[in-house]
Order: sequence, then structure tokens, then C-alpha cells
Amino acid sequence: MAANVNPTVRRRRLGQELRRLREERQMTAEEVAERLLVSQSKISRLENGRRSISPRDVRDLCGVYDVKDRKLVESLMQMAKESRQQGWWHAFAELSPTYSVYIGLETEAASLRIYEPQVVPGLLQTEDYARAVIRGALPEIAEEDADRRVQVRMRRQQRVHETRNPLRLWAVVDEAALRRMVGGAAVMSAQLKHLVEVSRLPHVTLQVMPFSCGAHPGLNGQYAILEFPDSADSSVIYLEGVTSDLYLEKANDVQHYSVMYEHLRAEAHSPEQTRDFIAEMIKEYTVA
Repeated sequence: MAANVNPTVRRRRLGQELRRLREERQMTAEEVAERLLVSQSKISRLENGRRSISPRDVRDLCGVYDVKDRKLVESLMQMAKESRQQGWWHAFAELSPTYSVYIGLETEAASLRIYEPQVVPGLLQTEDYARAVIRGALPEIAEEDADRRVQVRMRRQQRVHETRNPLRLWAVVDEAALRRMVGGAAVMSAQLKHLVEVSRLPHVTLQVMPFSCGAHPGLNGQYAILEFPDSADSSVIYLEGVTSDLYLEKANDVQHYSVMYEHLRAEAHSPEQTRDFIAEMIKEYTVA
């Protein structure tokens, strides 16, 4: 395995391998939990990569699965050690522990498809807009914590602006997100101008879903589809929650959301129409 794979993705791959070993033994997670005197939820979290895996966990699981290949066991234990390393985002994990998992996946992703109905996607936000969104969504947050959240958001955007292997970003944004006055007219004007600028990058596609489209497949809310450069890593559907997040990895779930996204792209304004649409909106926000 390449040494530069980030710990979140490494942990996810290790979990997939442990699930494969369990299924080969035709054991349920509940049966494994009973053998190890742990909770079933712990086994599930280890397999889906949402929990840190220790070499001891790997050794115990390989014992339950009667893995005879010593080199395989040692390899998996080494993966466990490496998966416990920390990426840059772990320095901010106390702000939102569950969100650090998403940032780890986003950092490794080759492409990201987003539907956002309420606000401009984080990867496309200006610093002033991001601060206003964070302060509005979390009115009791301390100023220092708000600044740190903004710092994380700006750091994430480096993936979009990398000169080598930048993130392939496709964003469908509802018109409501662009009409919601966040931070005042000057902030909105600068934000919309930034959207037009970033949308011209060859690896970024931006589409607006206008009100005139009426009902559409995105009415159930925000979601993101992450795809990775290594074929061994399955795509992930990310659904952001208030106190917890949801990650879907089953093939039928990924297929369902992917089809919905194709409908969104087909119904939304084209990238060229979107730039024209935003240009007209900028006039509304321009401060004399």
C-alpha cells in the first residue's frame, strides 16, 4: 500500500479487509462480538472505518477468523499502526469529531459531486461568507472556535486549487442558497463573484438549480458523492447531520444517489447559463 495514503482512507481499507475475512468465515458481527466480549457496534465501527483500529484489535480478529497466513496478519497489523497516524485535520478534531472523518475522505477523494440547497458549498465559500455562515448556524460559538472553523474550511479548499491532481468538483447549488442574504450585500456580492471565478477552473463545474424547475430529486436535502483514485476504495455518499453524520457505501445506495444526481445535473442550468444567472444576481447585491 502506498505510504502517502491518508490515515482515514487507510483505516477504511483495513476495515473492508476485516469485513471480508469475517464474511469468508460466514460469521455475523454479533457472533464475533460475543467471541471477543465486545459490543456488536464496535465490530461494525471497526469494519466501516469510523473507529481507530489498534494492532491488538487486528490480532484478536484474525485469531477469531483463524487466519493462518502470518504475513497477512503482520501486514494488517502494520496497516492498523499506520491508520492511527494523524492528518492535518486532527488538530481541529475537538471542534467536530465526526466531521474529521469526512475531511479525511475529502482530502483523498479524486472527485466530489455535491448538491447544496441552503448555502454555498464549503469548498467554494469566501472567508467572509464562511465566517458569517458559521456564526449564523452556531450562534453560541466562541469567536476563537469560529475562527478555527473558518481556518479548517479555507484549508480544505487547497484541494480545489492544487496545480497537480486537483479535486474534480461538480456542484449543483439551489437558487435559494444564492438568494439567502449571508453576511450582508457586500459579502454576498464578493461571494458570487468568487463563484463565477472558480467555476471557470477546468476541473470545477457549477450549476444552479433555479426555482423555476419546481420539484426535483434534491428536495430531500444536501448530499455529497465522493469517489477515490484507487479502484479498491468504493464510493461514499455523505449526508451531513446536526449532531452526527451518515456515510453510505453499499452499491445500491451509491447507485441511487448517483442516478438522482444525474437528474439534478440535467434539470439545472448549464454551466454557461449558471454564470450568466449569477452575473445578474451580482447586480442585485452590488453596493453603491
